[in-house]
Amino acid sequence: MNWDDESAPVTTGDGDRLVEAAADGEDRAVEAALRPKDLGEFVGQERVREQLDLVLKAARARGATADHVLLSGAPGLGKTTLSMIIAAEMGAPIRITSGPAIQHAGDLAAILSSLTEGEVLFLDEIHRMSRPAEEMLYMAMEDFRVDVIVGKGPGATAIPLELPPFTLVGATTRAGLLPAPLRDRFGFTGHMEFYAPLELQRVIHRSARLLDVEIEEAGAAEIAGRSRGTPRIANRLLRRVRDYAQVKADGVVTQEIAAQALQVYEVDARGLDRLDRAVLGALLKLFGGGPVGLSTLAVAVGEERETVEEVAEPFLVREGLLARTPRGRVATPAAWAHLGLTPPGQGSTGPGQQGLFAQ
Repeated sequence: MNWDDESAPVTTGDGDRLVEAAADGEDRAVEAALRPKDLGEFVGQERVREQLDLVLKAARARGATADHVLLSGAPGLGKTTLSMIIAAEMGAPIRITSGPAIQHAGDLAAILSSLTEGEVLFLDEIHRMSRPAEEMLYMAMEDFRVDVIVGKGPGATAIPLELPPFTLVGATTRAGLLPAPLRDRFGFTGHMEFYAPLELQRVIHRSARLLDVEIEEAGAAEIAGRSRGTPRIANRLLRRVRDYAQVKADGVVTQEIAAQALQVYEVDARGLDRLDRAVLGALLKLFGGGPVGLSTLAVAVGEERETVEEVAEPFLVREGLLARTPRGRVATPAAWAHLGLTPPGQGSTGPGQQGLFAQ
């Protein structure tokens, strides 16, 4: 526009995985220059973009502030960018904060009381806000007022504080953790989907123009195919391929140059990096494709259990390379094919898997 130890993949300068969807410092600096300024420039998310456009145009026609907006989806898909576009489309300033930064109701009250009329408040990772602050937000969103408690014990007094109309834009990667009363107070909810390769190619071409990078169509397609459906990863890979092209070639990003560059950074044709392949390799080579317990698999690759479960597995499951079953982790036929290995037995994908994959 989002993993470390000896077995981690080649990394960017700050030590993060190249295919990590979370933003690092470099990403934030570059994204500020690459972000589209209005909905017309925003690539992808056609349904959310069309619905949001109607909401904003209707609000402008009424001369009112826009309804509160909840955006959910994986990191790197454009939730922060859309929040800034909402503010730009409404001609309003934007205030940015995050759920983890609001640990007390007083923190939220201080932010809300300083808002101006029509201002957009962007609350990233809203599901991680503290419970007292969350309950204060209910009244602020619905009635544009909060009750500030002064004093303690029997002598405590609630002082009502009127707020100017504002638009809250909440972003979350885990919408299921939001309580129903909070979800119900959003007038518009949009779920961000992973991008198709052709959409990512458009993102890459746009970013290449802004970064003054000469790129061929085949080069953009090569990067898009390894970007895990995420614009932030696509932009990060583009920058690394640009560096390779400038040092090892004439600066033009072709399909061959992109493939060579990403081979150096150990990102394969499906977007798997060294950690992903280590997990699949252990599952296939050491355990015959499974089933195997998560803890055993983590020990086999020299990683913490949480790292395997939260960092590597989601993408492997989404790609159809790994399945989670009650008996443990199981490799799919696609995993064997991707690593170029032959399943043991006659057409079997490993012990105990016949019942899972046989027709």
